[in-house]
Amino acid sequence: MTIDYSQARENMVEQQVRPWEVLDPRVLSVIGSTPREHFVDAAYRELAYADLSLPIGHGQYMMKPVIEGRTLQALNIQLNERVLEIGTGSGYLTACLAQLGQSVHSLEIDPALAETARSRLAALRLHAATIEVADAMHWQTEDRYDAVCVTGAVAEIPARFLEWLTPNGRLFVIHGQSPVMEATLLRGGVNAGRAESLFETDIPYLVGGEPAPRFVL
Repeated sequence: MTIDYSQARENMVEQQVRPWEVLDPRVLSVIGSTPREHFVDAAYRELAYADLSLPIGHGQYMMKPVIEGRTLQALNIQLNERVLEIGTGSGYLTACLAQLGQSVHSLEIDPALAETARSRLAALRLHAATIEVADAMHWQTEDRYDAVCVTGAVAEIPARFLEWLTPNGRLFVIHGQSPVMEATLLRGGVNAGRAESLFETDIPYLVGGEPAPRFVL
């Protein structure tokens, strides 16, 4: 059976993403034109447009399309803005970010995932995206970004994530204790620390972002 990925992509936008209150035309356009199947392992390609969180290997998962849509809409990335992504994963969200902004620098802790994502992005000629193998919990930079997108959950939001924002920058992060987590948008500058609650969800933790273990005496 041959899958019509173009039709599947359209169905995903109209039946999943849009009903989840993703109405930004630029976001819908990018999601509707980016070949999600290109970023899914062959074993799961038939499920590329399903309302599922798909495994991408190395214990990591691709977020559901609806969450990716809400993430992109919340960040409201403009064409002249620089984006930092924490957690490249499959490279799909990286591809979407690269088309919405001026450039995206993505951090991925797993070298194999980073290399696969590089190849996928290069095949689509998305040269505005660069991927660095790094642990975001210990990464240091003097650069500042207009948007920081965190693709894995954290139990507590690290202060360093906010430090990477420009004065008008935005940080999207999902935080809390599984199974009830909160997707939040925080801003830099004078609005630093002011949080906008977006929705509740439950996604895997970023490596190093897990809750501290509790010891019972």
